[in-house]
Amino acid sequence: MIQTTEYIYVVQDDEILHGEPIIQGTRTPVRAIVETWRMGIIPEEIPKGLPHLTLSQVFGALTYYSDHQDEINQFIEKNRIPGELIDPLVRDV
Repeated sequence: MIQTTEYIYVVQDDEILHGEPIIQGTRTPVRAIVETWRMGIIPEEIPKGLPHLTLSQVFGALTYYSDHQDEINQFIEKNRIPGELIDPLVRDV
């Protein structure tokens, strides 16, 4: 079941990534956009690597992250590959 959020581009669908926040109409999780941004890619460049997204969707994801950092950081940690470098911006690791 798709659950809308108060954020225009972000939804949660129990059938996609177990309800993790995603960009509406895609399977792209908010965490993927956040991790790309944390690598130093400016928001305006992110759609070049993820061409199915608009700049508005990217900013929508970053806005959602700004208001839900603990939630998204938990998804990032949960999906971390063992042995991967830990991002110093992720708290409580």
